[in-house]
Amino acid sequence: MRKLMTVLVGFLMVVPTVAAAQPADGGLPDRPLTVMTYNIHHGAGTDGVLDLERIAVLIEQSGADVIGLQEVDRHWSERSNWVDQSAWLANRLGMYAAYAANLDLPPLNAGEPRRQYGTAVLSKYPIQDFKNTFLPRYPAGEQRGLAVATIIVKGAELRFANTHLTHNNNAERLEQAQKVVQLLGKSNPPTLLVGDLNATADAPEIKTMTSVYADTWPEVGVGPGYTLSADNPTKRIDYLLHSRQLRPTEASVPMTQASDHLPVLASFVLS
Repeated sequence: MRKLMTVLVGFLMVVPTVAAAQPADGGLPDRPLTVMTYNIHHGAGTDGVLDLERIAVLIEQSGADVIGLQEVDRHWSERSNWVDQSAWLANRLGMYAAYAANLDLPPLNAGEPRRQYGTAVLSKYPIQDFKNTFLPRYPAGEQRGLAVATIIVKGAELRFANTHLTHNNNAERLEQAQKVVQLLGKSNPPTLLVGDLNATADAPEIKTMTSVYADTWPEVGVGPGYTLSADNPTKRIDYLLHSRQLRPTEASVPMTQASDHLPVLASFVLS
């Protein structure tokens, strides 16, 4: 098994931000932060239409500062018109982007870009570092990874981890969750762990992660928070987990037909 793959795409079209006001006591200010996780199904909606602009508008209207995307194509195939989807969205939204290829195939024709499929991080704030580490994979499984970005939010460091765990093997998924906790447990900066985890909150693999990081939805969300399937949601399998340095203030599941999943959106205060 390959151990590590790192792919970084940076864009200078970053959205300007206004510096937070200093508190009267002269201490460091709290930093508000809005975050989204979204499995975009390579841009295809429940209507079968491929439409990245629809996803871009959703992100734009949400006001999200940092977004973790799953099922993102990069020159993959005709299904996504061979587009580098993370670059397209970053350019459209004026954000920084980093892409993690969990599947990486040679091009169909010599001289063309490699065909890649994986996850991506979009950010209004600079991405200082980015690394994708492959997670345990069973022989019949699809390669999955943990992408970790270091993002500088108004002078403060945020560790933003994005993953997409396997969908069809509970034992494999549990090993992947254990590896995620192991990888993130080496240091303790303010951390957000987001993604399509493909299991409900009572599953052992989710409890493995929520024993370390708090589940945002039960804290501040209203209702069941179902995210799958978008046309008739009955399960909550997409998560925003956080460390103690982040205080959630609200969370929602925006309704959209832009993918087969619904996104999860939450606001935090980064102390």
